[in-house]
Amino acid sequence: MAGAQGDVITKFGEGGSKGIDIGGELGEPVKVAAAGRVVYAGSGLRAYGQIIIVKHSNDFLTAYAHNSKLLVKEGDAVRQGAPITEMGTEPNNKPLLHFELRKSGQAIDPVPSLKKAR
Repeated sequence: MAGAQGDVITKFGEGGSKGIDIGGELGEPVKVAAAGRVVYAGSGLRAYGQIIIVKHSNDFLTAYAHNSKLLVKEGDAVRQGAPITEMGTEPNNKPLLHFELRKSGQAIDPVPSLKKAR
């Protein structure tokens, strides 16, 4: 699975989640799901911690949240599978990656797309 290699611990829509949470180890590399351009890298989005947002086309964006270290900056072009960040912890100090897929601004379940990308 692109992103991180752990198990999905929060499913799309569970508890109002706009994405999925993938468990893992603190500092584990997080890889970009598809080629694109980094349009945001920082910590200005409340409740997401350090987050990276990648634009893949006019329709698709992916977001990678709760990171410990950002490895890319805004404007960087990224290739599918390239490490873009290191896994951090969510507010309860549990290591995880929060991953979102958005199509035309709407959150959609990323699991079917990630399975196709394997």
